[in-house]
Amino acid sequence: MWRYHRGLRRVFYLAALSAIKRPDSPSRTFYLRKRSEGKRHTQALIALARRLVDVIWALLRDHRQFHPSPPITAAAVA
Repeated sequence: MWRYHRGLRRVFYLAALSAIKRPDSPSRTFYLRKRSEGKRHTQALIALARRLVDVIWALLRDHRQFHPSPPITAAAVA
């Protein structure tokens, strides 16, 4: 039994790879943070791909549109 869809994994891996090329993107910041934590390039890229999946899933679940800035929460207002 497969644990993941190889085609989708490749799509998100390539999306993560292209996302880290932009110097001012939140994805690159996340990638560089993972690298500074001691992860290898591939490990950091897979972590970013997983984060992209999580963001897309949350957007679909909550019926929201993507905005690069984080949403305002009650903790941020107080």
